[in-house]
Amino acid sequence: MDEGIIIAPIVLGILFIGLPWLILHYITKWKQAKTLTGEDEQLLDELYDTARRLENRLHTVERIISADHPDFRPAVRSDEDLAQLENPSRRN
Repeated sequence: MDEGIIIAPIVLGILFIGLPWLILHYITKWKQAKTLTGEDEQLLDELYDTARRLENRLHTVERIISADHPDFRPAVRSDEDLAQLENPSRRN
């Protein structure tokens, strides 16, 4: 009988306090994980800027090489082609 008096409050506490707290805790964590932090946004901006600079450099190198070697065919031949690659919905 003494064991029932001790076990009942523990089970009720776990059932009505511990379990809802655990569920609400992880729901909050999942909602926070869905959003980007300021650091994430800054990193994405830096990566985008780096990618654009590298793409511009590659385009410049391809133009220089194609001017020196007429047989060379660059991956992107003109700014129009580059615009089409960036916006695939605007194809002719």
